[in-house]
Amino acid sequence: MGSDSNFRSTAAAQRAAAATRALVVAPQWIGDAVMTEPLLRRLHARGERITVGALPWVAPVYRAMPQVDAVIDFPFRHGGLQWRERRALARQLEGNFDVAYVLPNSLKSALLPFLASIPRRVGYLGEARVGLLTQRLKNPKNKPPMVAFYSALSGEEGLEQDRPELSLPPAQVDEVLRAQGLARGAYVVMAPGAEYGPAKRWPHFGALARQLDRPVVLLGSGKEADLCESIASQAPDRCRNLAGKTSLLEAFALIAGAGGVVSNDSGLMHVAAAFGVPQVALFGSSSPLHTPPLNERAKVVWLKQDPDYAPPLDCAPCFERECPLGHFRCLNDVSPERVRGLL
Repeated sequence: MGSDSNFRSTAAAQRAAAATRALVVAPQWIGDAVMTEPLLRRLHARGERITVGALPWVAPVYRAMPQVDAVIDFPFRHGGLQWRERRALARQLEGNFDVAYVLPNSLKSALLPFLASIPRRVGYLGEARVGLLTQRLKNPKNKPPMVAFYSALSGEEGLEQDRPELSLPPAQVDEVLRAQGLARGAYVVMAPGAEYGPAKRWPHFGALARQLDRPVVLLGSGKEADLCESIASQAPDRCRNLAGKTSLLEAFALIAGAGGVVSNDSGLMHVAAAFGVPQVALFGSSSPLHTPPLNERAKVVWLKQDPDYAPPLDCAPCFERECPLGHFRCLNDVSPERVRGLL
């Protein structure tokens, strides 16, 4: 019995030692990070040991993915090449990885694996980085579903059914809810922000909050605290503004324990989808054909696809930060009553 146990332990150790050591260079947005989860699940399933390198505001997303072995917080900022910082980190990483998957399409994101002399470097063509990658995929001409776009870096097929999944230990969720005096399923989360710009922000969250008979928790970044406060002031008896007052993992726990989530097309929309909670996702200038909430419990509102809405929104999706025509019909005309009926 002992020798058999030792044999199994030795075999497991040998498999672990032989596993491919993979560095994944993560995207810089929360929603994109969530949509990479099926790729990481595929890599893990074939025995790769995954380390994710991510900017600090995105790194917590990967701590909610059990298939990730380690997360490195990149010491980089938005913009600029930051050559010295990249070279210093590359020296630390050299010799530790067999393959790198470069998820962003920028030149600077491919520099680190190149400088670290990682033998295989996989990514999409873009920004004159041909020499930095050893395995290059062509960028699709049209805007494809982003989950499949990332999963294709695995080199595998059958990507159409990939669905992001996030998980937190139930005790961790319960601890956050206790601290906020909330019960599972008894409140609604609203995420009224959208980093991209005003053309993705539904203007009727306050009116919806007044119509609900459950507590409302407003989540977002510190930059969205004033927006959330203006919404909370419209229904002060039931709204709690936690924008900028939680860590990202605490926000994840609040979403995971919610009875429903209402959001724009944003990073927290994808978080809610990955936790599988009931949600209403509001689309305006962007398209659910490109970045849908991949959740069987999600209900998408996009007037572009509403046969009863007139006149038709021939301008959508424009993918602009602000409405180029000035009318903002794509979100202005979605009533709070319609959204309430979907919760």
